[in-house]
Amino acid sequence: MAAVIFSTAGQRKHIVIVDYFEKIGQMPLAFTLNFRTIKKLTFILIFISSYTFAQDVGFFKPDSVRTQIKAVKISTMLNIDGVLNEPEWNLTSHSPSFIQIEPYQGKQPAFETQVKVLYNQKYLYFGIISKDSLGKKAIRATDFIRDFDNTKHDLVSLSFDAFNDKRNAMAFAANAYGVQRDLLAFDDLYYDIDWDGLWKVRTTRTDTGWVAEIAIPWKTFRYPKTKDSIQSWGFNVYRNRRLTNEISAFSPFPRVFSATRMDYAGVLTNLQPPPPTSNIRFQPYFLSSYDHYSNFGPDINPQTSSVKVGGDLKWAVNPNSVLDLTAHTDFAQADADLQVNNTTRFSVFFPEKRQFFLENSSLFGVNVSPDGASGGSMRYQPFFSRNIGLDTSGNPIPIVGGGRFVYRSSTLNYGAMAIRQDSYNGMPGTNFFVGRVSENFGSQDRIGTLVTLKNQPGGSNIEAAADGFFRFGESNSLNTILTQSITTNTGKQGFGGISQYYYKTNQFEIWLTESLITKDFDPQLGFVSRKDVIGTTPGINYYYRGNLLPFKNVLRAFEPGFFPELYYTASTGKFAEMDLPIWPFWLNFQSGAFLGYNVTPIRQHLTSFFQPLGINIASGDYSYLQQEIYMGTDPSKIINLVVDYKTGTYFNGRLNSVDYKLQFAPIPYISLTGEYNRNHFEDVGELKTTTAVNLYILQGRFALNPRLQLTGIYQKNSLNNADSYNIRLSWEFMPLSYVYLIYNRGTNNVVNNMIVETQAEDHTIAKISYLQQF
Repeated sequence: MAAVIFSTAGQRKHIVIVDYFEKIGQMPLAFTLNFRTIKKLTFILIFISSYTFAQDVGFFKPDSVRTQIKAVKISTMLNIDGVLNEPEWNLTSHSPSFIQIEPYQGKQPAFETQVKVLYNQKYLYFGIISKDSLGKKAIRATDFIRDFDNTKHDLVSLSFDAFNDKRNAMAFAANAYGVQRDLLAFDDLYYDIDWDGLWKVRTTRTDTGWVAEIAIPWKTFRYPKTKDSIQSWGFNVYRNRRLTNEISAFSPFPRVFSATRMDYAGVLTNLQPPPPTSNIRFQPYFLSSYDHYSNFGPDINPQTSSVKVGGDLKWAVNPNSVLDLTAHTDFAQADADLQVNNTTRFSVFFPEKRQFFLENSSLFGVNVSPDGASGGSMRYQPFFSRNIGLDTSGNPIPIVGGGRFVYRSSTLNYGAMAIRQDSYNGMPGTNFFVGRVSENFGSQDRIGTLVTLKNQPGGSNIEAAADGFFRFGESNSLNTILTQSITTNTGKQGFGGISQYYYKTNQFEIWLTESLITKDFDPQLGFVSRKDVIGTTPGINYYYRGNLLPFKNVLRAFEPGFFPELYYTASTGKFAEMDLPIWPFWLNFQSGAFLGYNVTPIRQHLTSFFQPLGINIASGDYSYLQQEIYMGTDPSKIINLVVDYKTGTYFNGRLNSVDYKLQFAPIPYISLTGEYNRNHFEDVGELKTTTAVNLYILQGRFALNPRLQLTGIYQKNSLNNADSYNIRLSWEFMPLSYVYLIYNRGTNNVVNNMIVETQAEDHTIAKISYLQQF
C-alpha cells in the first residue's frame, strides 16, 4: 500500500511515494493487523460518521431563532455580597427557562435557574439564582482552587461572544462558594484555561439553593467600537447541579459540545457599554529568597540570599490588540510538576503552568488534538513554551525579559513573542522568537502559519509551520500541521507533519490521525513525543443511551471503543510498533463514576536498547498482551477514588502496574489527595530483572476562603530515591494581587568517590505582587 512521504533534498522540497507498509512479519493471528486492514477500518469509520449523522436524532443544528435575555441599565453601584437585596434587581425580568443538556437532552431541568442582568458605566452585573429543594445539603465542592475542576463542583458559567463571530468566547464561572474559574475559548477547540480576568463574585447558600452575584468590569471585556449605541452579544449560561450531575443551559447545545460553542449561544440584548478605551494593567513584584545546598561540591555556594524586583505590564491597546511586557519574569508561585514514571517509548507531555505563557497559548500553541487523547500516543506541537525558562528537568532558568503582541479579530489573528533567557550553569544566554498569523474564513475555518527561532552563540534553530482547520458542518472537522525545521550549526533539516479527521455527535466519536516525523526533525521550541516515525492512529467511541441500557437511574451510558495505533520508522520504512487497545466494556454512571476494561495486543520492533525505568531491554522483536481495568468513583464526593490497574506480558517478561488516587475533602476548605503508583517488573530485559518502582504523591489544600490558602505537595520516587516538598501560602489581598510565602525542598542520592551521598537543597521565598488597572 503506497503512502505519501514529505522530505527534503537540500533546499528543494519534493514528495516521494514509497511503499512503506509491506510486511509486519510472523505474528500470532490475534496480533496480525496490516495496513490494508487499517485502510479498510478508516473507510468504515468515515462511512459510519456520514451514516450516523443522519441517524442521530439527539444531535441538532443551531436554532435560527436565538433565545434572548435583556439587560437593564442602572445609574447606581451595587454592593457585591451574594444577596440580591438591592431594589435595582427588581427592575429585571426573569430569564427564559433553562433546557436540560445532561442527562436527558432537551427536557426541562428538575431544578430552576434564574438569571438577572444589570449594568452601569463601569460594570456588567449578573444575579444567578440556582434553586434546589435540598438547599445547602445538595451543594458539592471539593476544593477552593481557582480554575477548579468543573466535574467536581456545583457551578454556573457565563459565556460571551462580544464580537458576534460565533467562534470565540470569554467565559466566567463560579461555584457555590464563590471560587472563580475563567477562560478564553476559540472555536470550542482551543482554550486559554489559565487566563485570569479581573472580576468579582460573591455567593450565598440557603435552604432553597444558592445565589451568585457577579460584577465584571467593562474593561475586562473585549468588544468592538460600533456606531450603534445599543449592542447585542452572543451569550450563554449553563449550570451543573452536581449532586445529580444535571447540566442545563439558557440556550441549548448538543451534549457533546460545551457552552463555549457560540454558534449555539443565545443573545444578551440592550447593552450600552462605554466606548472601548485602552486598558493598562501593571503588576510589579518584590521577591526575597534564601537558598541552602548540601553536598553539592565546592563549586556551589552552600548558602545564598537574594532580592529580586520585576513585573508585568498588559496594555489593551484597543479591543483587538494586547501588548504584554515582562521584566525579570518570575514564576516562583507556579505549581510544581507531578512526577510520572513512564514505561512507553513516547515522551511525556508536561503541561505549562506559568501564567505569562498560559495567556494566549491558544494562538501560539496550535496542535491538532488539544485534549491529547484523540490521536493515540503521538503528539506534536510546533511551539511549546516550556522550552523557555526551564531546563529538561523542569528547573527554572532566569528570564531577563520579553514581550508579546497579539491581535485578534473575527477574520484575522496574529501575534509575536520575543524572550531573552539569561545564561545558566554554563549555558549561554538565549534569544527566543515566535510569530503567528492565522486567518478565519467561512463559518468556522482557519488557515495559518507559525515561525519559531531559538538563537544561541554558534547557531540557530528555526521552525516554519503551516496549519489549517476546516469544519464541515457541526460534526466533521479536519486539522493539519506541516512543519520544516532547520538547525544551522549542524546543517540538518527535518519535516514534521500531523493531520487529523475528527467526527463527533451524541452517538459516535471517530477520528483518524496520520503523522510523519523525520529522523532529523528538531523542533527545539516545540514538542514531539517521538521522532523518526510514521503513525496511523484511528479510533472510535460509541455512546449508547438507548432503551436496552439497564438501571438508567444509575447508568448514564455504555461507551465501548477501539483505538489502534500503528507506527513505522520513517527513515527505513520498517515496522516499529503496533498497539491495539480494545475497550469492549466502558460504563459511565449518572454520578460521574466510570468503569472500563481494556485488552491491548502489542508488537514492538526495537532497533536499539530501550531503557524504561532503568531496565535494559535489548533490540529485537517482541509480542505481548496487556489488560487494564480503569475505574473511578463519584469525583464530587467527600471521598473519591480513581484506580488504574494494568497487568500482562511486557517485552520478554511481565509488568504489573497500578495507580491509586484517593481524595478526601470533608469540607470544601480542606482537600487531601494521595497517589500511589507502582510498576512491578518480572524477568524483564537482558538481565531478567525483577524489581518494583514506586512513586508516592501527597497533596493538601487548606483554605480559609477562596483568597487565603495553604497548599503543599510531597513526592517520593524510588527510581532515584528522590523526594521533594513544595509548600505555598497565598493571600489574594486585592483582586489578582498576592502575597506568597513558599518553601521548596528536594533531596537526591548521588555517588561520589564510591560513596552514596544525599544532596539536599532548600529554598525559602517571600513574594508580593500588586495589580493596578488604569
